[in-house]
Amino acid sequence: MSCGEPHETDCSEILDHLYEFLDKEMPDTECTKFETHFEECSPCLEKYGLEQAVKKLVKRCCGQDDVPGDLRSKVMGRLELIRSGETVPDHDIAAAPTTPQET
Repeated sequence: MSCGEPHETDCSEILDHLYEFLDKEMPDTECTKFETHFEECSPCLEKYGLEQAVKKLVKRCCGQDDVPGDLRSKVMGRLELIRSGETVPDHDIAAAPTTPQET
């Protein structure tokens, strides 16, 4: 996604690290770079606003649920694989075991 205009920071870099910005997981200098980009690029600003709204909705609806400690690292690892262009094997996705219901 790009607005077609040249920017100091490419739109793809902004979108690749959008959640790090949303989660305040980057240095202030990087945050400033993102804020400057959003001032110049309305498509990226729109994407930021949408992702921010989704994040707030998830927090409101699921914010009280306990999350397993290793879930974040698994998700971040999977995202890095996807960003690098590697395929994520289907068997790598663990499904919860099902137990037969007693009647």
